[in-house]
Amino acid sequence: MGSNGRGGKRGQRQERREPSLFGGRQSSSSGGGRQVPHGRVPRRKRRSGFRFVSLFLTLVFWGIFAGAAGFGYLWLTLDQKGLFQIPAREPGIMVLAADGSVLAERGAFFGDDVRIADLPAYVPQAIIAIEDRRFRSHFGVDPIGLIRAMVENLRAGRVVQGGSTLTQQLAKNLFLKPDRTMGRKAQEAVLAIWLETQFSKDEILQLYMNRVYFGAGATGIEKAAQKYFGKSAREVTIAEAAILAAVLKAPTTYNPITNPEAANKRANEVLNDMVDAGFIEAGDAQMALTAPATVKASDYVPATQYIVDYVGEILPQLVRNYDQSIVIQTTINPDIQALAERSLRKRLNQDGPKFNVSQASFVMLDPTGAIISMVGGKSYVKSQFNRVTKAKRQPGSAFKPFVYLAAIEQGYGPDSVEVDEPVRIGDWEPENYKRQYMGPVTLTKALALSLNTIAAKLAFNVSPAAVIATAHRLGITSDLADNASIALGTSEVTLLELVSAFTPFANGGAPVQPYIVSRITTRDGALLYERSGDGLGQVVSAYDLGSMNRMMRAVITDGTGRSAQFSDYEIAGKTGTSQDYRDAWFVGYTAHYIAGVWAGNDDNSPTKKMTGGSIPAAIWKDVMEQAHAGLSNLPLPGDNNPYGDGSGAMASYSETYQNAGDDQEYLPRPRQRRGFFESLFGSSSDDEYTPRQRRNEDSGNSAQRLRERGNSK
Repeated sequence: MGSNGRGGKRGQRQERREPSLFGGRQSSSSGGGRQVPHGRVPRRKRRSGFRFVSLFLTLVFWGIFAGAAGFGYLWLTLDQKGLFQIPAREPGIMVLAADGSVLAERGAFFGDDVRIADLPAYVPQAIIAIEDRRFRSHFGVDPIGLIRAMVENLRAGRVVQGGSTLTQQLAKNLFLKPDRTMGRKAQEAVLAIWLETQFSKDEILQLYMNRVYFGAGATGIEKAAQKYFGKSAREVTIAEAAILAAVLKAPTTYNPITNPEAANKRANEVLNDMVDAGFIEAGDAQMALTAPATVKASDYVPATQYIVDYVGEILPQLVRNYDQSIVIQTTINPDIQALAERSLRKRLNQDGPKFNVSQASFVMLDPTGAIISMVGGKSYVKSQFNRVTKAKRQPGSAFKPFVYLAAIEQGYGPDSVEVDEPVRIGDWEPENYKRQYMGPVTLTKALALSLNTIAAKLAFNVSPAAVIATAHRLGITSDLADNASIALGTSEVTLLELVSAFTPFANGGAPVQPYIVSRITTRDGALLYERSGDGLGQVVSAYDLGSMNRMMRAVITDGTGRSAQFSDYEIAGKTGTSQDYRDAWFVGYTAHYIAGVWAGNDDNSPTKKMTGGSIPAAIWKDVMEQAHAGLSNLPLPGDNNPYGDGSGAMASYSETYQNAGDDQEYLPRPRQRRGFFESLFGSSSDDEYTPRQRRNEDSGNSAQRLRERGNSK
């Protein structure tokens, strides 16, 4: 058969050839595929590369557009909120003692404390080196720093670096709340850029150093230097500057007072960074490393801080809406204040372990109610809780003077006689210490020895309601339970109100409202507040006052408060101990001052038989004895001759107390459970006392005559 086509074999398919555009050059490929000129990129690859570049540029464009739009929106929003202005510093407060000396300052009393030009160059350089190396070159936000922080955080798998600049930190401190949100970070960046457009770098750095928190209650570098080193920031060394810069990252973690090792380790990083940045020579850093900064002792904040806190709490009641720094004049005597703090700490350190007691508080008033001294606890550093004004505890027998005053006002007298014996009032059975009873005793002796049965009888006879009314009339402000146990001080009160309620016994019978602020002015001298008023008037008669002072004088001369007596001063007062020895009190007074002490444990755990005549009376005497140096021995107020025998002086009690050598109070014992038959048929008549059935039936004729004499006026 003939061939099919030119020179080709029959049945063979002819290969299709495309016209050549390059002078007949063929691909050496034998596959007969598509021929591609040498050095030429395939069209599909060119198209995919173009698409990638185009997509990237588009994303960049829209990213920039979105960022600009977001930035503009945030700018307008922040502007509408009025955030584009540096907020004024919170008005400062200067608290003065009665003699004009400075007790404490809060806030920025005189504005920014330091200017950057007044500081050694290495002080701001230390902060820049560790916090923001490119501070002088960025525009408020540091993109390089952000990228570096992101990389380091990804490597570590956790946040180990922050990308915020000093300007951003300042913006957060000045304008924003410490929220960890993307929105807040965006606002921070916008505000940082605004700060950079409004202020120079030195002005931003100065604002930063004066507004940020350095830990230990110190805001601003000047207060931090004073706090940690006892000197001005203008005088700190390179090593001390490194400590101040180290604190900024985490003020609690790197506090050189409480965590010196961590603080020094980070300070070494600051010094190395200062060398790397060229701020100091390696030799200077080495000298600082070999002689690290010495920080002041960490375990002491003066007890005046309790006073400052208390003043801050009552300030809104006295002055409102002040917009400039103010000066607060208090009634505190700084010498007595320091003395009270020293005595309280000394006595607790010396005798606290023996009695298993860890805390105490002290307050002193003058007869007008002015607070002369206040110590809210052993250590303000360890506990800021003010036990003078906030701790409510059972006063125990220290409450009994209100029971006795209610009885005096209903016809009893200091020489009236009651029988000290087992008592049951309803289901309540108050007992004396060790269940010891003395038989017929005068009210003076009963109060001096703090006999519980007599106080319970008196409260029952005059009614608990009368006792409560008397206590409230004299100055107790807490709610008191209307039951028979009120006689033994089972309702809780604060030390301040108890001492204020004793004040009428010292000032002639007038209740007082305790106060600590006498005058408030602005920094420029404008008067904002001044205390005025003459008190609440007399609420205790001269006769009743004389009777009470005679009985409470016997507590000091012959009773449970003998350890409080000093020299020949006329002193009266009352000890108190609550159930299971949980609280011990002593409140005593002269015609010059009234003071009270509480001692116990914050967890309400029992002490080892501590009474009001031990640590509390010792602290009271330490302070009052020195406070009375140079003061005349004035008699206590009241009718000092209630029986009209012409003597003109307060009658002294002449009984011989069998327990005169023992300052142990007669404490209430835990109520014992009654047996089955006692519950059914009652106790024997020898163990039970029903006040209105058997009042004084065993007191005898001589005791009855004493009672009649005491009840007569």
